[in-house]
Amino acid sequence: MSLLRQAFMKFWNLELYWKVFIGMGAGIIYALLMGEAAMNVAPLGDLFMRLLKMVIVPLIFFSITSGVAGIGENRSLGRLGAKTFGYYFLTSMLAIILGLTLTNIIQPGVGVDIHAGGEEFDPSSLSQPGSLGSILLRMIPTNPIQAAAKGDVLAVIFFSIILGMAITALPEKQYKVTKDLFDTFFQVMMKMTQGVILFLPLGVFGLIAKAVASTGFTLFKAVGWYMVTIATGLTLHIFLILPLVFWFFTKINPLKHYKAIASAMATAFSTSSSGATLPVTMDCIENRAGVSNKVTSFVLPLGATINMDGTALYECAGVLFISQALGFDLNFAQQLLIVITAFLASVGAAAIPSAGLVMIFIVLDAVGLGNHPQAAIIVGTMLAVDRPLDMFRTVVNITSDTMGAVIVAKSEGENVLSDI
Repeated sequence: MSLLRQAFMKFWNLELYWKVFIGMGAGIIYALLMGEAAMNVAPLGDLFMRLLKMVIVPLIFFSITSGVAGIGENRSLGRLGAKTFGYYFLTSMLAIILGLTLTNIIQPGVGVDIHAGGEEFDPSSLSQPGSLGSILLRMIPTNPIQAAAKGDVLAVIFFSIILGMAITALPEKQYKVTKDLFDTFFQVMMKMTQGVILFLPLGVFGLIAKAVASTGFTLFKAVGWYMVTIATGLTLHIFLILPLVFWFFTKINPLKHYKAIASAMATAFSTSSSGATLPVTMDCIENRAGVSNKVTSFVLPLGATINMDGTALYECAGVLFISQALGFDLNFAQQLLIVITAFLASVGAAAIPSAGLVMIFIVLDAVGLGNHPQAAIIVGTMLAVDRPLDMFRTVVNITSDTMGAVIVAKSEGENVLSDI
């Protein structure tokens, strides 16, 4: 019994990311040993996801409101916003151009069997987004409480920014009282979030076991070159392009940053959700990277909603893959249209169910392939092998968000990553 207790204490004292990786490995081994019976631990993952989702909306609301109110003046808010959006645009466009370049070089769609790996897919079964205009309109909630109840994160972010700006306009005495109140609620949410994070290794174990038991590894062979293209693009973006951008603006070794966000990267990989990972991401950036709450609470919730480097790369490469599989050779103008549409689609993707695959149909429509009878079948095949790619691109998404937070903080004169 004492040996078991010692082993447990050693595990408990490990860094969180090591505990998460152990949970992932245990989930894979358990699923391989138990087969479909491994689904019996799926409720562990579902329970953890519910706990994470429980804190997302109040955490975003109080963090952004507190952060914007703490900036104090609209000029500072405008400067912070300009830097943040400039970074998001830069990295998203780099990701899209990389995806386009690799797909043109590798040509994964040439000779692919469009019936391999999945059944015919009906795109109408997914929740379809509206136009870009409707996405922008949805950002302004007619009822903020209803938007929070529905988990409409874009609307919650918009209302939180407006509320924070209104607080800065209060007389000094009322401003201090109101700001302190929101700061206190934000600290409460962070304490609650840290409590939820304690269950992270157990939740990851259940999520990974469920994924391997339900999908296995055989389906991944159906569209191998497509997966290779996406994975190569994501790998180059996360380990080459983003570190170069990071070093250019901060002159800090990117390895320090990866060490600081290791827990968030592991969580993103296991949950496939930037939003669900947000509590862990904020904890890593504030407590390990040393970024102030002012920057963290503004940059990260916004990034988890609209900064989707991995998704943008995937949409661009995915549409080009589909056109190749259908035998269409898109010219430069059509590919440029893919670049623009993929960027706009990735911005609105977060608030839409089955976001990446749904938004692909917007990009397909832009080049005239949306109504092709075989396009839906190819998307179905992509859906069958999408789980590991979705996990990887979520890691890319949150890595870009966190690097943006550190870059903005560094530009504001903060001493970041000094203890890593």
